[in-house]
Amino acid sequence: MDQLTNPMDKLHGYYFEDLEVGMHDVFAKTVTEADIMAFAGISGDTNPVHLNHEFASMTMFEGRIAHGMLSAGFISTVIGTKLPGPGCIYVGQSLRFKAPVRAGDTVAAHCTVTKLIEEKKFIELKTQCIVGDKVVIDGDATIMVPSRVK
Repeated sequence: MDQLTNPMDKLHGYYFEDLEVGMHDVFAKTVTEADIMAFAGISGDTNPVHLNHEFASMTMFEGRIAHGMLSAGFISTVIGTKLPGPGCIYVGQSLRFKAPVRAGDTVAAHCTVTKLIEEKKFIELKTQCIVGDKVVIDGDATIMVPSRVK
């Protein structure tokens, strides 16, 4: 079967050949109390700064904050579902946590293609999570992207 008419292509995201520096996509979600509790249960991270109001009130944050990796997970949502999308593989990610996220905050994860590495079929992305006009997570990702050329 010709690769261009393969029915699996309908499930696929971008191929390496489709990508250009500057391409951008975003995913946004309002973080809820339920999200924080579910993340604690799934990850096992029960740090009281996330779960206990009295404890968290005595910290520099003066209240409960969401897990940083919960917000960072929204970057994975962009990469795995939008840009480059289904079929790609995460190779690496750097993260710098710059400000806390709280229940009720809407986190927008932005990913922008910054480099194409032809010989490996890798791309590099600038990754940021933003609440309002404040960058809460800043980073870079390296992603392996399928090629149409085998």
